[in-house]
Order: sequence, then C-alpha cells, then structure tokens
Amino acid sequence: MRVLIAEDKRTLARHLGRALEGEGHSVTLAYDGEEALRLGKSDGFDVLLLDVMLPRMDGFAVIRKMRELRIETQTIIVSARDSMSDVVFGLDAGADDYLTKPFALDVLLAKVRAAARRVPTPEVKILQFEDLVLRPHQYELQRGARVASLTRTECALLAVLMRRARSVVPHAVLLDEGWSSEAEVSFDSLYVFVRALRAKITQPGEAELLHTIRGVGYSLRGHSCA
Repeated sequence: MRVLIAEDKRTLARHLGRALEGEGHSVTLAYDGEEALRLGKSDGFDVLLLDVMLPRMDGFAVIRKMRELRIETQTIIVSARDSMSDVVFGLDAGADDYLTKPFALDVLLAKVRAAARRVPTPEVKILQFEDLVLRPHQYELQRGARVASLTRTECALLAVLMRRARSVVPHAVLLDEGWSSEAEVSFDSLYVFVRALRAKITQPGEAELLHTIRGVGYSLRGHSCA
C-alpha cells in the first residue's frame, strides 16, 4: 500500500515511516498541512496518517478539503487532541478512524492493515505499445514471446513511459514516478535504472523502443530519434 504520513514532528514521522516500510508499504512524508493536501490530491495514496496540529493547515481542514474534492483515501487521524469532541469532529470531517497519542505502535500498524483491507482493489490496466506489453500487477514485461521480470522501480518507470509513449518524458517526471518524494535520487541513478530497463525491453535483433533525448529525458517510440 502507498501510505502518506502527515506529521510535523520529523523524528516521529521517520520512525513511523520505517515501521510501515518494514511491513512492505511505500511511504511518503509531509511535514505541514498544505504539503499533505498537495500530495494527497495528486499521488493516489491508499492510506493517510494525519496529525491535526500541523503548520500552515490543520489536519481537520486537510481532510475536509480532500472529501470536498471526492478524494476517498482511507484516513486515520493520529493526534494528541484526545477529547471526545475532537474525535467526533475529526470523524464527521471525513476521517475513517481516530487514534490518540501516545499510542502503541502495534495498534497503529493494525489500524493501517485494517484500513488497507477497506481499500477497493483497482482493476490493473495492462499497458501496450507496439509489441511491448507491461503487466504492472505481475511486475513483468513481454515482448513477443519473451517475458522479463521487473523491479518495482523499473515497473513504475516503464509505466509512465508507456502512458506517454511517443512523447518526451523529462528526467524530473521519471524521478517523481520511480521514487518517493523523500528519496534523494540523482540523475546518475536514474540513468542506471533506465539502462537496465532498456536491456530488458530490447534484446539483440529487436527494434529499439526506448530512446535517450540528451539533456531532457527519455521517450518510448517505434523509430530512432533524430
């Protein structure tokens, strides 16, 4: 699951992030309400852990705005505000659960697992460009009769390239798609991943599909770039 943690206490946010990553979740951190809302509107998270007392926009305002925008991310408010009126207000604002601080980490992880079970399983779309097929749910590509396994990052990179086939995808877009916003990833690292992905896409004797647009990004197209 993709989990967004909105918590201004950075040490706590990182601690929770490590615990969730240990359970196999992909985690992104936001340290203020405006950042949480921006990420929540754009990145398709499955679960949001939302503090109330955030700078720039409080958690209640964040969840109200998300629900107004019909964003149905499973949201657990995690807050030191523990009065009955705060709990009722948070749930009425659109939160799915409310956990008061301090809390046992095992309880939080169990609540995330429960929230994950409530997330509808989306129909995963198979992507195709010419004779290249990507099955994101299986982390594999197929070209002709040949099948190759992909890492999570390779799969994410290829998905955005295929969705924007015949267009130039800038380096920055690929970095955003392949890694969380918290990751510090260089263009050199992106190059290494793309090189490995290109080797899986094109074997000797096959037409090149993934092209480098120097200084800009990469493009999936069925003919050589000028």
